[in-house]
Formats: sequence, C-alpha cells, structure tokens
Amino acid sequence: MTDLRAQLLRLLGDQHCEITEAKSHGSTPCGAFDCHDLALSFDDGQESRAWFIAPPKPHIAPVPAVLYCHAHGNNYAIGRDELLGGRPALIAPYGPALAEAGIASLALDLPCFGSRSDLAEPAMARQALWHGKPLFGRMLAELAAAARWLGDRPEIAQIATLGLSMGATHAFWLAALLPEIAGAAHLACFADLGTLVATGRDNQHGPYMMVPGLLPLARTGEIAGLVAPRPQLVCIGQADPLTPRAALQTGLRDLRTAYADTPDRLHVLLEPDLGHAESPEMRREVLKFLRNTLH
Repeated sequence: MTDLRAQLLRLLGDQHCEITEAKSHGSTPCGAFDCHDLALSFDDGQESRAWFIAPPKPHIAPVPAVLYCHAHGNNYAIGRDELLGGRPALIAPYGPALAEAGIASLALDLPCFGSRSDLAEPAMARQALWHGKPLFGRMLAELAAAARWLGDRPEIAQIATLGLSMGATHAFWLAALLPEIAGAAHLACFADLGTLVATGRDNQHGPYMMVPGLLPLARTGEIAGLVAPRPQLVCIGQADPLTPRAALQTGLRDLRTAYADTPDRLHVLLEPDLGHAESPEMRREVLKFLRNTLH
C-alpha cells in the first residue's frame, strides 16, 4: 500500500508546496457563522484565494474540519465560491450546512478557477505535462498544503475531504495519498478510468485529469482503496454520463476488495434515476457520514 502511494506520487511529478502565508482580507458574517476571505501564498510564488468558515459560536475547540474540493463543470469562475454559493448540481452550498453541524471548512481556488481563471486549463495542462508535472499533481499538492495548514491550526481537530465531480476525484485521491486524513466523502464521479478509455467514454473529463502512466499502475478503485480502513462514502447517480455502469462496477469491485476486512467503513449510495447531481438523500448521508467520521 505504501509502495503504491509512492508510485502515484512519482507519476504526479513528486510535486510539493507549502502555504507560507494566509493573509486575511476580512471576515464576513454569514448568518450564524464567520466566513474568512484568505489570500494564500505558496512557497513557489503561486497564490490562491480561499474561504475559511468557522462554525457558529459558542463552540468547544478544537473542532473538526472539512477540506472542500470544488468542482469543474466547465465554469472556471466559481472555484472556492462553491463553498458559499453552491452550484446547480448541488442541493445547496455545503459551507453553511457544515458550520451548522459544528464543522469548519476550507475551500481554495485551484489553478484555472476563480481568482486564477486567467490561466487556461488546456494550455496549463499541456505545459505541465511537458515539464513532467501534471496539472492534476499540482492541484493535489495545493490541496495537501491546505490540509497541512488546517491541521496546524490549534482550533482544528480531525480533517475529512469532500467534493463533487472534479472535487470528488480530488477528495478520494487526497485521502488516499495522505494517511492523516480521517475520511473522504465524494459525489458524482467514481469510474474506472481504464474502462472509460476502453469504451470510449473518457472524453467527458477535462485535461487537468491526465496523469501519464497511470493506467498500467492502478485502477480507480485501487487508488480509492488506499483510504481503507478509514471511512469512505461514495455517492453516485446511476444515470450520470461521467460514471457509466461498467466503469462504476469495476471501481466499486476494487474498492470493496480494499475494504474486505472493514466493510462497515465503506458506504455506497446509488441513486438509480439520478444524473450528475446531488440528491436530498445524498446530502443527508454526507452530513451523517461526516458527523460520524469526525466524531
């Protein structure tokens, strides 16, 4: 398992970065909770904006937190704002719901999104591959840095990952690569990539996701299986074009194999008639899962 993690990190370009400064641009009251506008500086000179939401006061510190991974949706303007404003595929924004559950949350603009949307994804992905540093690897490196930044805060206890679509992929990959992540919940994106390629269904995904040499090394379910035995929640609409039946079945088979010794820690919710979206039942299961995982 450790060896697979190391091999995946090599394929991702062994990329590493740290947040050297989180400068506050003010705090906005959002109902009963505080929303902090942050400018994050990475040690290689790149910058991002982030929302950090603290749960309502009074609360007992330390509190659990969710590193929220935003979606793609071909809408490069959203990014971190998904945490506060949501997007059409979601029932409602997750930030307020998490805060009401006593869970802090952090979401940052990944490259090409939000405050960084001046960077065109196709060009950035192509140039990154020429340097042997896949864009997907950079995204995960920044999310890992954000997880460490959260973990270093004295008011934060355990951390879980959560995301939909592109954010779902980031959520389970990050938990797979970082053993300190307590668990992962992901929605609307869990398909075996090899099966997608073999059936010609891989063109639904953006260039950010290209990792050279990945398919001979590991299947999607095997990567997500690195999260085991930590808790994991998979929510999928079975009418979702990004998760066709054959690719979903392969992914779930591998994932269930990884959880063979701890099947109670793997939770799968399939909605037969749902497309690429969150359902009310998914929302209930995600919040229940996070409350249980983060105690």
